[in-house]
Formats: sequence, C-alpha cells, structure tokens
Amino acid sequence: MAGGKESPRQKMIGMMYLVLTALLALNVSKSILDAFVAIEENIQKANLTELFRGDERKDQIQEAALDLSNPMQAKKAKFLLSAVEELDQITQERIQLIDKMKLKILEECGEDLNIIGTKEAILMEKNSKEGNQLKPLRMNLANVSAKDKYDEPMRILIGQDIKNPTGDGLKLWKSIISYRKELTELVASSQLGAGETPSFDKDYYFKAPEINKFSEQKDLKAKIQSAIKKSNVHPEDQAMITEIYSSLTKEKRSTVNGVKDVHWIGKTFDHAPSVAALASLSSLQQDILSARADALTLLRSRVMGSEFSFNTIFPLARGPEVVNQGEDFQLEVMMAVYDKDKQPEVTIDGGEVDEVRNGMGIIRLKGQGNTMNLTGTVSIKNKSGIKRTMRWEKTVTVMKPSGSIELPELNVLYRGYDNKVNATASGFPTTSISGSGASLSPTSDGMYIAKPTGSGRTASLTVSGRTADGRTVALKTVQYRVLTLPKPTMFWGSAEDGSRASRREKNLFTKYGNDVPLNAKFIIKSWEMSVQGAVSAKKGTGHKLSADALNLLLAARPGSIVSYFLKVKGPDGVIRNVTGTFTI
Repeated sequence: MAGGKESPRQKMIGMMYLVLTALLALNVSKSILDAFVAIEENIQKANLTELFRGDERKDQIQEAALDLSNPMQAKKAKFLLSAVEELDQITQERIQLIDKMKLKILEECGEDLNIIGTKEAILMEKNSKEGNQLKPLRMNLANVSAKDKYDEPMRILIGQDIKNPTGDGLKLWKSIISYRKELTELVASSQLGAGETPSFDKDYYFKAPEINKFSEQKDLKAKIQSAIKKSNVHPEDQAMITEIYSSLTKEKRSTVNGVKDVHWIGKTFDHAPSVAALASLSSLQQDILSARADALTLLRSRVMGSEFSFNTIFPLARGPEVVNQGEDFQLEVMMAVYDKDKQPEVTIDGGEVDEVRNGMGIIRLKGQGNTMNLTGTVSIKNKSGIKRTMRWEKTVTVMKPSGSIELPELNVLYRGYDNKVNATASGFPTTSISGSGASLSPTSDGMYIAKPTGSGRTASLTVSGRTADGRTVALKTVQYRVLTLPKPTMFWGSAEDGSRASRREKNLFTKYGNDVPLNAKFIIKSWEMSVQGAVSAKKGTGHKLSADALNLLLAARPGSIVSYFLKVKGPDGVIRNVTGTFTI
C-alpha cells in the first residue's frame, strides 16, 4: 500500500484487506479469552470435587470418633481431630487469601462485584461465614467485561519486575511455600503411637526443606526423598508426603523467552489477561485442596487401618463378574498384602499389562464371546530379594447386557429418606432386588424406594435375575454408605441465607440449594426473629411471620441485619436448628 502509485480502486482493496486482517485478529483474541473462561470454569468444578473428597475423609474420621462399637478406633479418631482442625485452618487461610486476590483484580479492572447470584453477576454466590470456609468463591467469568486487561493483574501480582515480584504476588508465593512446609510437617508429626491411650509419636517428624529448583519431576522427588531420609518419617507416610510436597512445588526461577532468572510469579502472570490470571489462581486453589484431601486420606488411614499383622500373601484378580458384549472393562490384579516399596510384577496369558501402580497390575480388556477365562502370574520379592510367583485366574461372563444398579440421586443412602433406586437385569424374565441393612419397596414407575434400617453405617443392595424355571441368579452387589440428611438452607421468600430480602416478605422456607441434589421436605416448627437495633426478638410457629414481626421489620432502618433461628423437622423426623441472616 505504501510503494508506488496506486489507483483509488487498488488503495480501497488494500484498505479492505487491512481491516479484514484486524477483524480476524480480534476474533482469534476473543476465542482465546473465551477458552480461558471455559478452562477456569472446569477448574472451579474440579475444586469442588477436591473439596468434597477432603470433606468426605474428614467426615469419616468424625464418624469413627462417634462409633462406640470400636472404642480403640474412636479414641484414635478423637485424638486426631485436633490435627484435622489445624490442617483445615491452614488450608482455609490460603484459599481465602487467593479469593481476596481474585476480587482485588476484578475490582481493579472496574468490574461490579455488588451484584451476586444473577445471570449477569460475576460472583455466583456470597461468601457466608456460615458456609464452608474452605470453598473457593464461585465465579462466572463469562460476565467479566474486561477479559483482556492485563495491566491490572500485573500491577497487583508482579509489580515492575518479572524477576523480583512485589506486593500480592510475593505474598502468594510465600504463602504456598509456607503451606507446603506446614502441611507436610503436620502430617508427619501426627503419626500415632502404639499404646492403648492414643498419643502422637514424637519420634516421627519431617523437616521440610525449601526445594524451589529442580531439573525434572524425577529430580524433584529424589530431593524430597533425600530430605525424608534426613528426617524420621514413618515408612507408611513417605510416599504420600512425597506426593503432597511435589504437588505444591513450583520452580522458582526459569528462563522465559531468553530472559533468565524470571520468578515463577512473573512467568505465570506476565501479560496474562485478567481471565487467564484468575484461572491460574483457581488452579493454585486446586493444588491446595488436592493436597488437603491427600493429607486427610493419610490421617484417615491411621484411624481405620487394620489392627492386625498379616503374614500370608495371596494373588487377587479383581474385576466385574459380568460384562456386556463389546464393552470395555478393567482388571485389577494384586498381591495382598503388598509392600509399597516393592511393586508386584504382573503378567496375563496371551496379553499385555497396561501399567503397575499402587500394588496392582492394571489390565484393560474388551468383553467378547460368552465367557472369558483369564489367567496369568503375579510376583513379588521378599525382604531378601527372592521373588515369589503365583498364578491368578479370573472368569468374566459376557452378556447382552448385564444387570446393573443405579442410584439416581447420590451414591449414598440417607437415613429416613426415600432413596430412589433403579435396578435392571436384562436378559431375564424377571428382575428382583434385595437389601442388607435396608428395606425396599416398589414404586408405580418401576423403581424402588430404599430406606436404611438399624444403626449401621453401611448397607448393600443386590440385583438378581430370575430365570423361567424359578432360579435366581445374583448379578451384582453394591455397598453404600449410610449417612444422615444434611442440614437445609434457610430462605426468606426467594432470598437465600446471607442475601438481601424484602421486609414485606411473610414466608419462611428451609430447603436444599442447588449443591444438594435431594428432594427432601422440611417443616418449620418454630421461629425466632431478631432485628438489628431492636430491643427484643419476635417468636412464632409455622412458616409465616406474625403481624408483630412484620411491624418490627417495617420499623427497622434500611440496611439492617435480620437474624433467624428456626427449628425444623425433616422427613427423617429429626429436629434441626437452622439459622439465617439477611439484609433488608
């Protein structure tokens, strides 16, 4: 366009090409930003999964502490609860620190964070003191208008120099490094002694090093193992501590685009658009929650591990009893009991083993024919290094298709609740289902209602097919955990606990939010309402506010805090205390 003489037509064509190129560049940029939005959403969902995994381990320890049928286990669990609470406290501090940085970035980018919970809002929920303080803030980055701004995240997290970050970025780095140290040392030092009265065995400890430079993962794990040998970590804890430490380790300095000694903060957030910076922060929260879940898994093993010594080994091939024609399935072949430091050698006749990990040989196969008779060997070395080899065998029946059991709502059975169960045994004239620790009753839509019986913590359901000659063939048995129903959330009209409500609203409700997929109904037996600045509270029964309560609300100043204390009855007959706080 700049060389030689051009006709007006040629100049116009050249200008059109320039505009088209610019538009294409804008579309690519938008698609990249939208990709970051999708990535961040997936990370947020993964964070909830890791949070649930950790909470499940914690709940199991707490349940063990209340199990009077096993006094020794209960003592251990109660004793370990202090370590569990300390673990959650240090985790909570890191999760909330990162959430504050996210909010700060959004505010600096000019985003409106006062709108919460609507389709246009960035914040999908309000961070309530009554909620799970370990749960990261849920955000919808699709509603961020300044997705491409990068000056603000850089200013907040890096400062002026990608080699030497300042401010929040330096604080974030120090927080992750200190969390790695605190978490691994806490796990190692909370190993229980062998006495009848539980106590921490002070002989076991881990002096966490500060490893921020390594060539590859193999080098990193070698350095961690070296630090473990210099400490005194229980043999059963070494693998998990290595995993936790490595998952929280970042290489402090590296070369980026020819620039040497770039700090990890600078490498991660340099010229990163706001949505990319937020996604990176969410990824850090995932690392933290995953490390917490692994640590709680290790603590749980100290409570619920075997009380006995084992001196017999045997091969075990585990997999489905029945598969469908053409269906992929998996075999797990192991030597029970196995040594974590000596993985077994596994073979399958006429095939290959995909991988060996966690003491198991993993073999992935495809169902074919009518019956698959699978055989092979499993070998393990003893303390003297002598290999012992044994044969294993497994028979898999291939059907079109097999029986199955599905629990549409949850993979647990809730006590006092109508748990819906769908059972099928295709290929048989009649399907039957039976339960151990649970009663079953059919429904009009061909499903079953399962209700736990007794006080046990587990129940099992078995689906069977009944042949034409009256024989019953058991196809599959599934074991479920038995839990009490979770506490519901209070709603004042359409306003959820922790949000703004209308002072003219009369109706109170308690129900589960979107994060609890249960259709349980709760009845409000009584309520007590307190208004900020008011001398006395108002009380009543049922789900409607009294005239006195409404007059008190109308007399209150705008912006006042209204607190409720409810007694509600669930479908299981249990009376629960439910609270709610609202702004009017």
